[in-house]
Amino acid sequence: MCFHCVYCLGPVFGRLRRIAEYPMSHRSEVSAGILAFRRSRGLELLLAHPGGPYWRNKDAGAWSIPKGQVESGDVLACAKREFNEETGLTAAGDFIALKPIRQKGGKTVHAFALEGDYDLSKFASNEFEMEWPPRSGKRRRFPEIDRIAYFKLATARRKILPAQRAFIEELVGRLRQEPSPQDHARASE
Repeated sequence: MCFHCVYCLGPVFGRLRRIAEYPMSHRSEVSAGILAFRRSRGLELLLAHPGGPYWRNKDAGAWSIPKGQVESGDVLACAKREFNEETGLTAAGDFIALKPIRQKGGKTVHAFALEGDYDLSKFASNEFEMEWPPRSGKRRRFPEIDRIAYFKLATARRKILPAQRAFIEELVGRLRQEPSPQDHARASE
């Protein structure tokens, strides 16, 4: 059991505006990210394609939510920071805490869903450096994320890393339980 997320501490109902800080209880790798979505033309999910030479020709099952390493006990603050660093976009609004998942390599990933229709022309990612080609002694810089895009639900399910598909399924289930913005507009007419 970890002590840095609301799901490990107990059930959460509704939207969250702030996650309190909890001390990290273990040193295993923990990441946090944002699953942005929009509903203006049906449900679309914002996914990020990892940069670098190993991911260049991979597509199905390679995309991810923008995320990064948790460096403090405030998981939501880390998710927002990583979203900004990896996309150049700002995550602000009502966040929906999603149940953490464990990826194949053992990394725990915390995610927060956020409704937002971002202007993707503002996309800019931070970079990392690595030796490339391998054993060449040459160092090259690559973007952490080489592109981002909104995808319809069926396409997003194909493109996202298999372990992260649970974030999509949970979000879809939770959105079914609440009225859409169009329902709110019709109700006020």
